[in-house]
This record gives sequence, structure tokens and C-alpha cells, in this order.
Amino acid sequence: MRLSTKAQYAVRALVSLNLNSDGTPMTIKDISAREGISLTYLEQLFVKLRRGKIVQSVRGPGGGYVLGRPATRIQVDQIIDSVEETLVPVSCMEKDGTCACTDQCITHTVWQGLGEKIRAFLSSITLEDLTREARERMSAREVQ
Repeated sequence: MRLSTKAQYAVRALVSLNLNSDGTPMTIKDISAREGISLTYLEQLFVKLRRGKIVQSVRGPGGGYVLGRPATRIQVDQIIDSVEETLVPVSCMEKDGTCACTDQCITHTVWQGLGEKIRAFLSSITLEDLTREARERMSAREVQ
């Protein structure tokens, strides 16, 4: 199973936002430059992240984006869900784990279990966890 760049970039962008903003609004342009992600692609992702209440937009001079709630309360699975990625391991499953072919598929329980494990793992990681890890890596590089 492979997540698309939507999920990867959304998580990266939010770590960058949390790591570099100190609670003040940060522009998508700044995030784009820091992360090397296309500005237009990030704009599309941030529309979805705003709809998902992961970020809030701040208008006017000095405007940009801030987190919609504390980073300790934003799980990775919520970020992925906001950018409309599915966390199911096979194409016949719906987001809720149901499947039209459940009665005839003898391996359904395997895929359903895998989907539950993936969701549980991603929901156990917060944006703050990832930001803390990024800070530690940056500190380790500075020491070298």
C-alpha cells in the first residue's frame, strides 16, 4: 500500500508550519520554499486542511495559516482524511471498512484487520510528535 503525495505533502507542510511558525501565521509561500513543494499544490491541500479544521486562515498583512487546534490534538490520520486520502488497504473497501464483496471474499478479514492496524498506528501519532522528532533531528545535525 502506498499513500499518495497528497498525504505525504500535507503532513510535511503541517510539521513545517508547526515547527517554524511559533503560533504566528505562516504563508503557504514560505512553507513551499522550505519544503520544496509546489505552491499551487500546497494551496489545494490547504483548502482541504482548512475544511477539515486542521488549519485556520488569517487574512490581511502578516496573514497566512495557523493550526486549527493544538498540535497535540492533531493526529496523522486526521490530516490524511482531510486531504481525502483513504486508509484502506484494498480497492474494494470503503473508508469505514465495509466491502460489497464481504460474503464472497475469504480474505476480507485480513484486509479489514490490516486497515484497522494502519488507522490505529496513524492515529497514535500526533503532529506534535512529528514536530518534536524534527526538532531532535535538527539539533543532532547542528551538533555534528
